[in-house]
Amino acid sequence: MVEHKEIRNNIFPEHFKISRNDRMMFNGHKSIMVLFTGLPCSGKSTLANALEQKLFSENIKTFILDGDNLRSGINKNLSFSPADRAENLRIVSEISKLFIEAGVVVLAAFVAPYLMERRKIKNLIGDVDFVEIYVNTSLKVCEERDAKGLFKKARQGKINDFTGISAPYEPPVNPFLEINESFTVEKATDLIFKKLIWKIKMDI
Repeated sequence: MVEHKEIRNNIFPEHFKISRNDRMMFNGHKSIMVLFTGLPCSGKSTLANALEQKLFSENIKTFILDGDNLRSGINKNLSFSPADRAENLRIVSEISKLFIEAGVVVLAAFVAPYLMERRKIKNLIGDVDFVEIYVNTSLKVCEERDAKGLFKKARQGKINDFTGISAPYEPPVNPFLEINESFTVEKATDLIFKKLIWKIKMDI
């Protein structure tokens, strides 16, 4: 801990000439983070993918951060324990902040099961630039959709700390938007787009 403090005391961030506002002006839209949160197999990545295509067609620069993808690379050393989940999301937050500084709309699809950790993301990103979308799909439907058999393995005790089975999920209290299982992908995407576009295309 002392060594870490000593390192921090000797770090002096550089300040470069091209600003976030310059990049947003160049791109022609604002940059924000959209967090899709919900149970495993709730449809977070599917919605992020569909929304990205719609935004892309409007010439909006985007990038998707997906839980499994990051855990296959940058965060492959992390487990699903509460501590490692927190570290996973801390890294996601910092990466998202960099993308926002680059003028990009970040679409982040993560279970992010704990209220406190999602609040930390919001605090880091900032209230104006953070959008939380709750993909509220029931556990029953998530299990029915589970082509990978993860829920089955979790119920058999083969996977520890699995959200919805052996680990909790704390629903958002006041999300920007809630999408339930009655929505088709097309209907949900259209709704998200209509609610979101004003935040992206506001006067810079």
